[in-house]
Order: sequence, then C-alpha cells, then structure tokens
Amino acid sequence: MELRFVGKDPESGDHGCPAVWVDDETKDLVIQGVNADADTLARTTQDSPLPDHEGVIRLPQRMIPLLREALDGAEPQ
Repeated sequence: MELRFVGKDPESGDHGCPAVWVDDETKDLVIQGVNADADTLARTTQDSPLPDHEGVIRLPQRMIPLLREALDGAEPQ
C-alpha cells in the first residue's frame, strides 16, 4: 500500500489529529477524524444506514484545502 500523506489539521499540535492521505495505488482517500457524537450519528443514519464496518467522522472546516488537494491527487490524469 502506497499512502501519500497530504496533511493534518494545522491547529492540532503534536497529538492525534484529523489527517488526510491518498492511496496512490487505488486513488482512495484515507481520512482520520474525530468520531461523530450520538446526535450526529442519529441524524446521518436517517439518510444512510451505518453498517458495523463503517464509521462517521467530523473534520474541521479548516481542513477543506487539504481535502481539495487530496481529491485533486486522486483524480485520474
């Protein structure tokens, strides 16, 4: 697996933080984020069931530029 680190939350310091990678082989995005709270889970599962092997995470708005960079890097050339 070839994961390319795109970046992490610039305000997170040296501890665990939201982060984004691109798998250069599959072009999948890999995202680390804060687990969603119960209210968020209840709301999201109204639109899309949540199987046991999936999760809902939150990323801060300030990470939008990193997500854009990851999406651009995952898009076929």
